[in-house]
Amino acid sequence: MPTPLLKGLTLRGLEVFETLARTGSVAATAAELGMSAPAVSQQMKNLSTALGVELVDASRRPMKVTPAGRLFLAQAQTALRALRAGQRDLKALDLTELTSLSLGVIEDFENEVTPLLATRLAEAMVQCEFVLQTGPSHLLQRRIADRALDMVICAEGAQPPGGAVTLPLVEDPYVLAVPKGETVTGGLSGLDHLPLLRRDLDQVMGRQIEEYLEREGVLPAKRFEMDSNQSISALVAAGKGWTITTPLSLLRGGRFAGNIDAHPLPGAPMARRIVLYATADWSGGIPGQIAELARELIGQHFWEPGQEQMPWLGKSFRVLG
Repeated sequence: MPTPLLKGLTLRGLEVFETLARTGSVAATAAELGMSAPAVSQQMKNLSTALGVELVDASRRPMKVTPAGRLFLAQAQTALRALRAGQRDLKALDLTELTSLSLGVIEDFENEVTPLLATRLAEAMVQCEFVLQTGPSHLLQRRIADRALDMVICAEGAQPPGGAVTLPLVEDPYVLAVPKGETVTGGLSGLDHLPLLRRDLDQVMGRQIEEYLEREGVLPAKRFEMDSNQSISALVAAGKGWTITTPLSLLRGGRFAGNIDAHPLPGAPMARRIVLYATADWSGGIPGQIAELARELIGQHFWEPGQEQMPWLGKSFRVLG
C-alpha cells in the first residue's frame, strides 16, 4: 500500500525550513522569501506537525536545527534541488537558430560554473560556431570593447565597455580574510604584524581594494602583489599574510578555505558586481537566457555554499535578477 502524502508538507514549507536553517532567524527568513514573520512561523509549525518532530530549537538565538531537523534537512534540500532542476528543464535554452557565439568568462568561475555553462550552451546550440575564452575582468572588458567577443561575464567596470548592454548577475561584497584563528578585534591596524597580500593593480579587484585602503587611511607596506587568487589563498592559509577578497574568490580557493577565517570588512562596506556584458547589436532574448543560466549556476555553486559557510553575509552577497 503506497505511503499517503503527509498533511501539512508543502513546497513552501520546505523552502521556509531550508532558509530558516541557514539564517537562524524568522525575521531574516521572512525578508528573504517575501513573507511575514507569522507566516514563516506557521509554515514551520505545520511542517513540524506533519513530521511529528521539532525541526528547530526556537529557544536559541540564532535558532539551531535539531538533530532530527538535520536529518530531514538533507532530504528536503535534495527534493528542492530536484524540483528546481525540473523547473530549469522546462525553461530550456532556445538557441537552436544561433550560428555563432564568442563568450568570455571571468577566471573565478573556471572550476565550477564555466564548464557547466559551456556544456549547457553546447547542448542548446546545435549548429553554432562557439568560442569560449577565460581571463581577468580587465582583459575581457577590453575584448568586448574591441568587439573581439560577443559577450563576457566579468566584474563590472565604471562604464559598460563600448556601450555594451549590462545584465547583472551577482553582488560580491569584499571581506577581510586572515589566517585561521587570527584575531581582528584591532581592525586592519591590528594586522600590522602580517603583510598585506595585494592583488595585481591591473585587476578590477586590485584597483577597488587600493581605493578602499586609501579611503580608510590604511597604507600597508607594498611587499606582495599577485594576480593569482590561488596563490593569495594559499599564503593566507599558511599564515603568511592577510588579504581583502570576496566570497566568490574565497570559495574559489577550495582546499585552502579551511585554514582561512573571513570577517566583515572594517569601515564602509564595498562590493564588486559580476555582470554579463553583450555588445549593443545583440538584441532579443539570447543574452538574457545566458545570464539566467549563469545566475542559476552561480547560485548553486557559490551563493548556496557561501551562505552556509558565512551566514553573516546575509543579503550583501546575493544573486541579482
